[in-house]
Amino acid sequence: MKAFVITGPGQAGIQEVEPPAAGPGEVVVDVHRAGVCGTDVELYTGEMQYIEEGVTTFPIRIGHEWMGTVSALGDGVDRRWLGRRVTGDTMLGCGVCRRCRSGYQHVCEFRGELGIRDGRPGALAEKVAVPAASLRELPDSVDDPLGALVEPGGNALRSVQGANLSPGDRALVLGPGTIGLLAALFAKAAGAEVHLMGRSERSLAFARSLGFDCVWTEEDLPDLPWDAVIEASNAEHLPAKALDLVEPGKRVVYVGLAGSPSLIDTRILALKDVTAVGILSASPGLTGTIEAYASGAVDPRPLIAATVGLEDVAAVLAGERPEGAGPGPKIQVGIAVGASIGEYRA
Repeated sequence: MKAFVITGPGQAGIQEVEPPAAGPGEVVVDVHRAGVCGTDVELYTGEMQYIEEGVTTFPIRIGHEWMGTVSALGDGVDRRWLGRRVTGDTMLGCGVCRRCRSGYQHVCEFRGELGIRDGRPGALAEKVAVPAASLRELPDSVDDPLGALVEPGGNALRSVQGANLSPGDRALVLGPGTIGLLAALFAKAAGAEVHLMGRSERSLAFARSLGFDCVWTEEDLPDLPWDAVIEASNAEHLPAKALDLVEPGKRVVYVGLAGSPSLIDTRILALKDVTAVGILSASPGLTGTIEAYASGAVDPRPLIAATVGLEDVAAVLAGERPEGAGPGPKIQVGIAVGASIGEYRA
C-alpha cells in the first residue's frame, strides 16, 4: 500500500510499504480522511521534543487525526466492528499499569501515540492498524470531514471542561488556531461569552466570520474580568500572561505548547488562588466531541481550508498553502488508492 513517510528533517514523500495486518485485539481501517496538524509539522522539521528525547525516530509515518472504515479484524475482536465508520484514540496505553487501570491510559508511561511516537505507524496511509479498544463509532450525521476533526475537537472540549465554565461566564481564548477556535466553539455552545486574542489580521478576520465579535490583539485587549483563560497558542510569553489575566479563584487551561519552555510565576498562581489545568490529549473527550458534532451543537466544518491528496502533504508541511484554499486553519487529506510515489525535499 501507499503511505506518507518522513525520512528525515525536511524530507518526505509517498512510499510503497507492506499493508498492516490485524493482530490480536486489533482492527485494520481503510482510511478515508486525515488531518494535518502542528505536531506533524514539528515532526517534519525535526523540532518535535520526542525526537530530541529519542522516543520518536526517523523514518516516521505520521497521521493521528483520521477516520475510515474497518476492513479487517484480529482475533478476539467483536465482529460488529466490521464495516463500521470509525475514528480512534491517538494515545494507546499499555492497558495493565496503574494509570491505565484507573482511566488515565493517555498518560501511560509506556503508551504508544499513533503516528507520533515509535511503534505505531500513523493514518496518512491507505490503511492503518489500531487496537479495537481505541475505536469510536461515527454516526451517519458525522460525515468524513467531521470524523477527521474529532481528535482535535476532543482536545478543545477537554480544555473547555477544564475551564469549568458556567452559562454567562466570560472566557478568553489565546491563539485562534485550530484548537483555539474549536475551544471557542465549545465554550460558546456551553453558554459562555467568548473572546479571542490573536496576532494576524487574517486569523482574527476568520474568527469574526465564525460569529465571534469579541476578537482582539494583545495591544487592544480590553481590561475585563476573565472567568477562564484558555491558552492555545505556541507563544512562549502567553502562559504567564494567561495567569496575569485570569480572575482570582478562577481557572487557566494550558493546551498550547511553545517550542521552548514557558515560565509562569507560581507566586501569582498561589496568591490569586488560581487553578491551572494542563491538557495533553483528546482521549477522554472523543465521545463527547462526536455527540456535539452529531447534534449540531458544534460545527467545525468552516475550519477546513482545503482537502488535498497524499502527494501534496509534504508541501503543506513545508508551509505551502494549497491553491484555492479557504481562510480556515485546517488542511485535511483525502486518501485515494493509487496516489503517485515520490520524494519531497524542503
